[in-house]
Amino acid sequence: MKVFSKEQIYEGDKLTTERQKIASTDLMERAGTQIFNWIHTRMQGAQVPIHVFCGIGNNGGDGLVLARHLITHGYNVVTYIINCSDKRSKDFLINYDRIKNVTKEWPKMLSCKNDFSEIIIEEKDIIVDAVFGIGLNRPPNDWIKELFTRFRASKAFTLAIDIPSGLHTDKHVEDEDSIVHANYTLSFQSPKLVFFLPETAKYSIQWEVLDIGIDRDYLMQTETEVELISKLEALPLYKPRDKFAHKGDFGHVLILGGSYSKIGAVNLASSSALSSGAGLVTAYIPKCGYHSMQAALPEIMVISDENETTISNINFDIDPTVIGVGVGLGTDEKTAKTFEDFLNNNKRPLVIDADALNLLSKKKSLLKRLPKQTVLTPHLGELERLVGKWSDDFDKLKKVKAFSKKHDVIVLIKGANSITVYNEKLYINTTGNPGMATAGCGDVLTGIISGLIAQTYEPLAATLLGTYLHGKAADIALEDYGYQSLIASHIIATIGHAYLDLFKQPEKEIEVEEHQQELEEEQR
Repeated sequence: MKVFSKEQIYEGDKLTTERQKIASTDLMERAGTQIFNWIHTRMQGAQVPIHVFCGIGNNGGDGLVLARHLITHGYNVVTYIINCSDKRSKDFLINYDRIKNVTKEWPKMLSCKNDFSEIIIEEKDIIVDAVFGIGLNRPPNDWIKELFTRFRASKAFTLAIDIPSGLHTDKHVEDEDSIVHANYTLSFQSPKLVFFLPETAKYSIQWEVLDIGIDRDYLMQTETEVELISKLEALPLYKPRDKFAHKGDFGHVLILGGSYSKIGAVNLASSSALSSGAGLVTAYIPKCGYHSMQAALPEIMVISDENETTISNINFDIDPTVIGVGVGLGTDEKTAKTFEDFLNNNKRPLVIDADALNLLSKKKSLLKRLPKQTVLTPHLGELERLVGKWSDDFDKLKKVKAFSKKHDVIVLIKGANSITVYNEKLYINTTGNPGMATAGCGDVLTGIISGLIAQTYEPLAATLLGTYLHGKAADIALEDYGYQSLIASHIIATIGHAYLDLFKQPEKEIEVEEHQQELEEEQR
């Protein structure tokens, strides 16, 4: 799914009205009606008080459309206008006149000087936030901040239209009190990048996209900087196998890493490389792990370094398709030297994780030695050592994009909503859960991506599909183990289930769809 920028959303709205020969108020009517349908499907006329707070721009106009439909369908609605300026949009004014034609209870005008005595919201009520939308260009004043604080204090369910008010699509948050904390956000046509970033995701606990009929050609043809990777995007990346294929067709992964007490990291990466579909896997480890690795994973081959506890001299006579390096490697002086020598001589695709990332951070001139489209898989601490400190999430992404472009590498920022960065493009993963905050999950991911590259997936495709499968396997394992008991080995055990899930048809909510159709016919 594409994630459109604010500017692209405005352009899409404009082109839609031109190409479909409709007025901008007609597009606003669609948006407000879709929100009403979403609410009506779930509430079925329940008389819970609904407080619709509207600004005086187009987001407020959407709120007025919603309020009008709620009123005409018999809901218990109170509508408020946040009237803090005389810069009302044309479409807002049209819909303000329309709502006055369907009710004697005209919207309550709040001039940003009113006290809050007339705004009584209880915990059982519903708040609809239609105050600012994506067009906000200045910080909210103190009165509005106090209003948003009252929203939170009421503990009422808060539904934001398009984006929580006060939240920018492309800027970091300076004042938490100036933002609506929404339980749910209904975003028009595409989600917003801020729904997925650690500093801003908390302002909307859940989100959903509503299709408001933006021009299809525009949606299909417009390139976006950000994309979501879900099953719909992951499935086309999958490469089916030929009936007469053999193990030589699916590549040879070399997992290079391990040190005394950290052989398990290589075990996990090697096992996941096999489970992702690699034809052959070899582990290159210190001598201390030779016997345990052979016993633990009979399906792989093992080469041991001459050193007992660390890797000090990388020397092998095999010809791997791809090398996953860094898991459990250690960063002592001998290991650092042999890693540098290895990069100077290596010609194979690389997936770099853990201590290998830390070694690169200590000697950044080595970045010049990386093959094109090397995959780096840092967690936040490793990322900071690579690209430097950042001031906020947007600054972080800016630095990573510049780093990726400069060195022609693929950077996978691990975490909730893991983000793959290549040049100027961001790919946000949609699978995974908090149970993955446990030792070894990163080693498993290194193995999966390495295994996919071995099977002739391009490095970017391998990273996107591998991250998706990694998270999906964890989601499937979660059903049996829960957050606290999920461990990395469980993820490996369910990689196969994640593959199979790619081909499962999603269950359709037929009754909901039928009801949606009835509502649309009723609106006509």
